[in-house]
Amino acid sequence: MREQITLTESELSRVIEMAWEDRTPFDAIQMSFGLSESDVIDLMRKEMKKTSFKMWRKRVTGRGTKHSALRDPSITRAYCPTQYKNK
Repeated sequence: MREQITLTESELSRVIEMAWEDRTPFDAIQMSFGLSESDVIDLMRKEMKKTSFKMWRKRVTGRGTKHSALRDPSITRAYCPTQYKNK
């Protein structure tokens, strides 16, 4: 049996945001929050409306940028350098 991971509301929000981002691979979510791809899928299923979940699953299934094994090996970052701007 797998260990249950408890997330704060802020962490939960960030995981959902990362899952929606096209260029953030599931591996980055696992490194940051300890959630596997299947954990993220379960979380998204639980937290989203059914239609939103189906739309998200359709978008990420087979998407090269969400799966490190399908990703161009020259890409080593999880997000665009301009995504997080300093204030």
